[in-house]
Amino acid sequence: DFLCISLLRGFVQLRYNLGDRTITLQSFQQVSMAGHRWHLLQAGRVGSEGYLELDGINVTQAAQPGMKALDTQTEFFVGGVSSLQLVHPLAAGGDPKGFSGCVREAAVNGRELRLSAAGASGGANVGDCDGTACGYSVCRNNGTCLPRPGGFSCACPWPWVGASCEESVHCQHHECGPQALCLPQPAAASYVCACSLGWAGRFCQHRVTFFIAEFAGSSYIKYRDPLYPKRDLQQSRISLNFSTSHPEGLLAWMGEGQDEDDDFLAVGLAGGRLKVVVNLGERISVPLSHGHLPPCCDRRWHLVTVLQNQTCIKVYLDEELVVFEDIDPQRSYTALNYGGICYLGGFELGRRVSLVTGGLFQQGFVGKLKDVVLFQDSRKVQLMEAEGFNVHSGN
Repeated sequence: DFLCISLLRGFVQLRYNLGDRTITLQSFQQVSMAGHRWHLLQAGRVGSEGYLELDGINVTQAAQPGMKALDTQTEFFVGGVSSLQLVHPLAAGGDPKGFSGCVREAAVNGRELRLSAAGASGGANVGDCDGTACGYSVCRNNGTCLPRPGGFSCACPWPWVGASCEESVHCQHHECGPQALCLPQPAAASYVCACSLGWAGRFCQHRVTFFIAEFAGSSYIKYRDPLYPKRDLQQSRISLNFSTSHPEGLLAWMGEGQDEDDDFLAVGLAGGRLKVVVNLGERISVPLSHGHLPPCCDRRWHLVTVLQNQTCIKVYLDEELVVFEDIDPQRSYTALNYGGICYLGGFELGRRVSLVTGGLFQQGFVGKLKDVVLFQDSRKVQLMEAEGFNVHSGN
């Protein structure tokens, strides 16, 4: 499988192969080779339907029956590859050549790529297109970069300050401890301290330990499963106890949550009722929720257990089987390749639940969680050994 964007005789081409055939889209207009003009390019695919838009002019290839998932187990390359022999001739429309020109503001699935030595895993023969110390995006939050002898400076818009406009003026003289993040509160001209897991207090100055985690809606725990390489991913399991009075919220997300094609198993609340969603790799998220399920936002403790046996999903609520479905009788994909990552309550600060989950869940969890168990482990997940922020003791 591959997806490739290239220039051929001055036209932009998008070529992708999902395992059965190569689909090609080409821009209607040629790219200007004079005057160092910047062009805005957007391209991608949804299932087997592709789209290519150059400077606002769109080309779309209607979907046809066939493969729908792009299965690539490789790195993402920009401008060229380590060896052009690695590029299939069908991907580049003939004899492939490396790109000569400038690229900026590159984003994949809504996430911007850091085209720098700090952001890339490797590269060669790449220079600064700007020609000054400013380069691209050295000033954050819409700051204006000003070249100076031997460096640069940033003119920062209100309310940002700092060498790179990275700090809010409301956090300029904060008192948050070293185990905290300062979150500006512009409406109150103040700030609050978001404590990392295991710390509490107004300024996150007190060390705490707990076995019941309380989430505030802008909280998360990120647990890395040390046994992931040994797991049988065709038979997954997660169970946990929760208590809440809120009808919406993400309880758990088994998956990396970085790419639209990532596998995941998600558990949460929607409209006050339990909702489970499973994606085993086909970019087809199967929600498992039914109106007959009792409301779960009653402040009582509830036990939820989800079992995945290849494509068969069982959901237990308070030890009663409430869902039993085969999400793909064809058995196209049968393993939950979740990357060994399990999120509880939400995602990292700045990553909105509604965006990461593609609207499957609307917000982070508000309430309490305990007794989280993965697979058939005899030991509960040790919450205090994970990464997290803004999680309080629910003991």
